[in-house]
Amino acid sequence: MQKFDAIRPFYDSEINEAILNVVHHPMMKALMNFTFPEMRDEEWKEQLSKTHSIRDFQCKFIYHSLLKVLEKSSDGLTTSGFEKLEKGESYLFISNHRDILLDTTLLNVALFENGLVMTASAIGDNLVQKDFLNILAKLNRNFLVKRGLTPREMLESSKTLSEYIGHLLIHESRSVWIAQREGRTKDGLDATNPGVLKMVGMGSDEANLMDYFKKIKVVPVSISYEYDPTDVLKIPQLLAEANNEVYIKEKNEDFMTLLSGVMGQKKGIHIHIGDVLDTKIDAIKEEFTNSNKQIQALAQVIDDSIIGNYKLWSTNYIAFDILNKTDTYSQFYTADEKSLFERRLEMRIDADNPVALQGLLDMYANPVVNKLKYTDALKS
Repeated sequence: MQKFDAIRPFYDSEINEAILNVVHHPMMKALMNFTFPEMRDEEWKEQLSKTHSIRDFQCKFIYHSLLKVLEKSSDGLTTSGFEKLEKGESYLFISNHRDILLDTTLLNVALFENGLVMTASAIGDNLVQKDFLNILAKLNRNFLVKRGLTPREMLESSKTLSEYIGHLLIHESRSVWIAQREGRTKDGLDATNPGVLKMVGMGSDEANLMDYFKKIKVVPVSISYEYDPTDVLKIPQLLAEANNEVYIKEKNEDFMTLLSGVMGQKKGIHIHIGDVLDTKIDAIKEEFTNSNKQIQALAQVIDDSIIGNYKLWSTNYIAFDILNKTDTYSQFYTADEKSLFERRLEMRIDADNPVALQGLLDMYANPVVNKLKYTDALKS
C-alpha cells in the first residue's frame, strides 16, 4: 500500500469505477433527483457513467447540487477577497468551522466561479462511516483525518497527514482546506488551535518553520451564516460541557447534523478570503526564534484575520441585545427581523430550560463579543 492510500481521495483513474459502484445507490438517486429534477434517471446515470475525473464530477454534478442547496435553503452566497488569489496558485486555506459540509464545498463553489484552484479538504473519518458517504467524500477530493486514536497512533497519523498536506500543496499544486480547530465551533467563539498548526508544521522541509508556512501560502478564511440550521443540535453538547460531563454522540448524530446543515434554512451566507500571510509570517520570524512561540503568534494572526473579516448578521446583533437586555445594536436590524428571531427561538428551545436558551443566544451573540474584543485590542 502506498503511503497516503488510507487517507487520500480517489485518483482520476479510479473515479469511473467508484461512480459505477454507487450509481444505483438510493442516496445517489436522491442527490441527483434533487439536483436535476427535470432529468430522467437514465439520463443522469448515463452522464455519471461517462465521468472519469474528480473535476468533471465536481463541476458537472456537485456544483449544480450546491447551487440547488443555495436556492432552496438560503438567500444566496456572497463573497469578498477572492481577487487577492492568483489563478493556478495553490493555497492552504485555514477557516473557521460552522458546517460539516458547506464550509468547504461553498468555498469550492466560489473558487470554481473565480477560475481558481479548488481544494482538497480535510474531513473527520467519523463523518464518513457509511460506505456511500465515504465514496462520495473521496469523489469530492476529501482526505481523511483519523479520529479516536491512542496518543501513539495520533502522532503517526499527524505525521502522515502533515506530509500529505505538504505533498498536495507543493508537489501537486493543489489547494488545501483545513478547519482552524478539530470539530465545528459550538459556541460561536472562533479560535485557532495551535495544535492544528503544529500538525501542519510536521511536514516542514525548511530549517525555520515560518519559511515553510510562507512557502505553502497560508490564507485565513472567514465564513458566516445568518442562521445556523444545526444550532439546536449543538445544544446537548454545550449542556454536557456546562455540567462538566463527557458528551457521547448518538449513533447517527453526525449524519443527521450533516443533512440538517445542508437542507436547513440559512438565509445569508458570506465567505471572506483574508490576505496571504507572507509579510505577517516574515514579522513572526523576525520577532521569535522559538518554534512554539512562532506557532502561537501565527495562530493569533489567523484569529485576527478570521475575526476581523467575519461578517456579522442581524441575528448576531439581535442575540447580543437580547442577552444584554439592551438596544445597543438596534440600528443593524429591523423589528421584523427581531420578531422572526424570537419566534424561531421559541420554536426551537424550551422556555423552561434557561441553560439551553443561554447556549443558543451565546452561539449567535459571541461573534459580536469576539469582534468587540478584536476592535478594542486594535485601539489599545
